[in-house]
Amino acid sequence: MVGAIFRLAIGSIGLFPAAVLAGDRPAEILLWPNGAPGSEGKTGEETVRIYQPTGDHVVSNVHKPSITPYLPASDKATGAAVVVVPGGGHRELWIDHEGYNVAAWLSQHGIAAFVLKYRLAKGTNSTYTVRRDELADAQRAVRLVRSHAKEWNFDPDRLGIMGFSAGGELAYLTAMHFDDGRPEAADVVERESSKPDFQALIYPGNSGRMKVAKNSPPAFLVCGADDRPDISQGLAKVYLKFKRAGVPAELHIYAGVGHGFGLRPGDVGPASKWLDRFQDWLDQRGFLKKS
Repeated sequence: MVGAIFRLAIGSIGLFPAAVLAGDRPAEILLWPNGAPGSEGKTGEETVRIYQPTGDHVVSNVHKPSITPYLPASDKATGAAVVVVPGGGHRELWIDHEGYNVAAWLSQHGIAAFVLKYRLAKGTNSTYTVRRDELADAQRAVRLVRSHAKEWNFDPDRLGIMGFSAGGELAYLTAMHFDDGRPEAADVVERESSKPDFQALIYPGNSGRMKVAKNSPPAFLVCGADDRPDISQGLAKVYLKFKRAGVPAELHIYAGVGHGFGLRPGDVGPASKWLDRFQDWLDQRGFLKKS
């Protein structure tokens, strides 16, 4: 296991090495304890900058992909679980309002959540790609979480993925490209299926590239009406793709909201309740039944 301490910036924006976990945040778990395939020889330190005035922690230079688990109290557990994928243009990860805050909310409402820290294809001098390394990280995260279903007290058939912006693109790629695992694999994690049982796409990037098949996971779709056209209009087209394929989907487009709202303390207005609507949707789809 590894952790990271976020050393706070003095002034408007700071950039620092990440070392140990701050406060009582759960410890990170490496996706590949012996190193991620494709990251051999990469020793640069992960960095975190603090964006002011919001105080958001923004992570970059990731070479050791990981998940951070947020587990609900056993008496509140619903049996559902979600891999949460922050966005950041494939250059960095806005890991608070599109990661830790969301995971904390989910766990408080009985849903196990796991924040994915993935390698970044568009970082400075990056040799990674979205469809090779980032997708491998997301697929591995689904397998790893599913392999611990009994230990972490959730149903392995009620494990979904939720992504924001670039993380939304990675989430739908994971829902497009999956397999049943390899029963003969020496690595027990690789024996698990990489298919999410549902997908939540929150203002996802490059949505026009999304393909929907009859076996695609059900989808919960959210964006703001004031987002750029490829999202505010494009997500409506994505909803129709699900409809035509006969795959259950629900779409919310919030008036007066742009890109990147995520979840922050003090949010107000209808868009601040999108996670409540997500919880309603999970319940209606039968994902929140008690184990």
